[in-house]
Amino acid sequence: MRSLSVFGATGSIGESTFDLLQRQGGRAAFRTVALTGGRNVARLAEQARALGAEVAVTAHEECLAELRAALAGSGIAAAAGTSALLEAADRPADWVMSAIVGAAGLAPGFRALAHGATLALANKESLVTAGPLLLAEAARHGARILPVDSEHSAVFQALVGEDIAAVERIIITASGGALRDWPLERLVQASVADASRHPNWSMGQRITIDSASMFNKALELIETHEYFGVAPDRIEVLVHPESIVHALVGFADGALMAHLGAPDMRHAIGYALNWPARAPLPVARLDLAALGRLSFQAPDPLRWPALRLAREVMASGGTAGAVFNAAKEVALDSFISGQVGFMDMSGLVEATLDKMVARQSLGKAATSLDMVLQTDAEARAVARALIGQNKD
Repeated sequence: MRSLSVFGATGSIGESTFDLLQRQGGRAAFRTVALTGGRNVARLAEQARALGAEVAVTAHEECLAELRAALAGSGIAAAAGTSALLEAADRPADWVMSAIVGAAGLAPGFRALAHGATLALANKESLVTAGPLLLAEAARHGARILPVDSEHSAVFQALVGEDIAAVERIIITASGGALRDWPLERLVQASVADASRHPNWSMGQRITIDSASMFNKALELIETHEYFGVAPDRIEVLVHPESIVHALVGFADGALMAHLGAPDMRHAIGYALNWPARAPLPVARLDLAALGRLSFQAPDPLRWPALRLAREVMASGGTAGAVFNAAKEVALDSFISGQVGFMDMSGLVEATLDKMVARQSLGKAATSLDMVLQTDAEARAVARALIGQNKD
């Protein structure tokens, strides 16, 4: 029986993963090793009971008593905190979903690779902050990383049977998010509620806001470069409001291979879960005649400065990705809490990068996960200090 773990089980990716696991036989078809989540311990316990998990872990130690009570009598172990997450990642599993949001998902993913597991990677920050280290760790242990971002899964599928040397360009698409059609001058007034209403996708609040600011796509630019090894100048972004074409791969003969599908993350999750086979998935089938048209446009650099910053990060190399992501997470937290405005986020990230350039050489490659995490912590401190200065 195939064994698996899901890190970030109660988030949007985790819930979609749980749905597919249940549809494909649940505990009768899989041996669930570990499920982890955040503060929604009632849902975590419900999932753990349904799948018969060996252990359920909440990231928050203060939630442990509630989790234990919810699992009482089930025989499922309960644990909490960072060390417990890492211990769960140390439990061997054939397939591991890495869906913890942000840099917090980096260390568990690394630990899972040590067992030669297949890592279904939804945590884009892992490649952004430590791509070369992550890929080297997978190679060292004979593990495999399968992309779960819809764009990168689309590219991965378009490359099946193809020679990466024949790839001329990769185009990833962006919906433009909740504020895509707002006048540019109005964006400074955008509230958290405004930015949290995605027109196409059903996702968590953080990634929905990242979609509106295009920071999500900025991370995916870097992720594409790291995972597929394609030069940054061969990676393009197109705004595609319908969210039907997820990515296109252009080849040396001028051909473009496109991946189309309804905006449902179960496409990419199901592909990674069943790879190298394909299994029936409970997703909508496209009616192209009903759609009528698919539209594309170049992204406006004034509306979405995050894309420019991502290209500067790729040019810098080294630990610049870790700084970029850390500053982005602080900026997002600060927007959600009302400390900065929507259009201030990119300025905060750029200022943090500038400060870190003055402190150290960002072009120096990270030699360890500890170095990445140290850079992450320093960048967060710089970003928070900048917010404090702006308040004064």
